[in-house]
Amino acid sequence: MPDSFIAIAAAHFLALLSPGPDFILIARSALVRGWRTAAAVCVGVALGNGVFIALAVSGFALLDAAGPLFRAVQWAGAAWLFYLGVRFWRAASRAPAGDAGTGGAALHGRAGFLAGLASALLNPKNGLFYMGLFSLLAARATPTGVQALYGLWMFLVVLFWDLLVARLMVARGRAPGLARHGPWVERAAGLLLIGLAFGVVLA
Repeated sequence: MPDSFIAIAAAHFLALLSPGPDFILIARSALVRGWRTAAAVCVGVALGNGVFIALAVSGFALLDAAGPLFRAVQWAGAAWLFYLGVRFWRAASRAPAGDAGTGGAALHGRAGFLAGLASALLNPKNGLFYMGLFSLLAARATPTGVQALYGLWMFLVVLFWDLLVARLMVARGRAPGLARHGPWVERAAGLLLIGLAFGVVLA
């Protein structure tokens, strides 16, 4: 069982190191909006992952890659990424340089949490990843209670890793001279998210 845990934990952590929509959203929130918003986004992202983990442990393979639900979530996710990208770009266009803490599209508190939650839930790759991991555990006859502990571990790793990334980004955002580049951070994040949206559609 320890060998199984090490393999699963390593695969999960390596997946976290791969930047995706969640990372872009967290980095943008930390650099432009500050710690409070970034932390709220992190909690939302972790909870979204927790939903997929709970479904995987429960054995519901809802996101069959060839199924209609997967395609629906895929298109909804693409639409969400495109919406966020346009929103960030427009916020950068409205905000004067050096004013990184304001803007009509600012994500604060509950809005940041909901953005993080939607980002995680509308990424079907998250569901497929956890289904794959827990299918492997089920194939090895891992008890459900042990799988639940693995799931709790993954949830906490996602939460604390994202919070660490956000904290490091916030510290970087406070570096002298960086604040005036806030609008460019917004534009870069917007373009990346729009690009990801088109990537999902074309895939």
